[in-house]
Amino acid sequence: MGYRVRTPEGELAYPTLRDVEVAYIQGLVEPNDEVLEEGHSTWRKASSIPALARARPESKGLAGRTQILSVLAAVALGAGALALIMSDSWPRRGLGIVLALAMSVLLTRLSAKAHKRPAPPRD
Repeated sequence: MGYRVRTPEGELAYPTLRDVEVAYIQGLVEPNDEVLEEGHSTWRKASSIPALARARPESKGLAGRTQILSVLAAVALGAGALALIMSDSWPRRGLGIVLALAMSVLLTRLSAKAHKRPAPPRD
C-alpha cells in the first residue's frame, strides 16, 4: 500500500510505511508533514502515526552535555582572558587577546550548532 507525504517543499511518494519510517528517521519527513495512505482521503500529521512517532531515536543527552561543557569552557577562557588582559605584562596581554579570540570562536560554533539543532518534540 502506497503513502504520499506532503511537505512544505512538495510531495513525495513511498511504497510502504517502512519507507516513510526510514525517511522520518533520516529527517526527510518531519513530524509536522502530512501523510496520506493510499485509499484514504484524510491527511494525517506524521507525528500522529504511531509507527512514526516511535521511530525517532531517543537522545542520549550527549548533545546537552557537550553544550554545557562548551559553555563552561567559554566561561573559563573568558575569565582567563580577562585576567591576562588586566595584567601589566604586554606578552600576557597578547595571550589574553588570543584566549578571547578562542572564546569567540567557541561561542560562535556553539551558537551555530544550537541554531541547527531541531527543537525538542512537544508532547
